[in-house]
Amino acid sequence: MYLVNGKSIKDLQNEVDTYISQFKEGYFSPLAMVARLTEELGELAREVNHYYGEKPKKSTETEKAIEEELGDLLFVIICLANSLNIDLEESHDYVMNKFNTRDKDRWTRLENQNEE
Repeated sequence: MYLVNGKSIKDLQNEVDTYISQFKEGYFSPLAMVARLTEELGELAREVNHYYGEKPKKSTETEKAIEEELGDLLFVIICLANSLNIDLEESHDYVMNKFNTRDKDRWTRLENQNEE
């Protein structure tokens, strides 16, 4: 079980589903959600560029945190997964297995790091 702020990924998926289920419109179409992901990723990129890049904010721009933009991305990812009946814990396990098998020798390990 994976916990985010005391909640499992399943809890997060259920919480988002409960929220979306209260509206007649329900989830947007998968294509619309991918467009939203792109939009939110652009907003995250802008914030990262303001904090770590060469483009400082204008004095007229409101302050937004990278954490907020990551939260927006997570929300849309959960919406997309829920709308497609995808269990994100299973998706995560699949990807981690791939990294731990196929890509296990791809990166230089830190010394004194035990291999799995």
